[in-house]
Amino acid sequence: MTEPATVYRTVHEQRVELVAKAIAEQSALDHEAAVALARHVLQALDHVPEKVR
Repeated sequence: MTEPATVYRTVHEQRVELVAKAIAEQSALDHEAAVALARHVLQALDHVPEKVR
């Protein structure tokens, strides 16, 4: 019996999926559009200084 292959997902990919899920649940966007928007949102948030967050 073989073990299923483990797929490694980076922390960034996990963050994108989390934000995309929240966006998709609260809007009429499909998954692909939600992921694209999530990437933009996270990029913007990553450029806000930590003291301001």
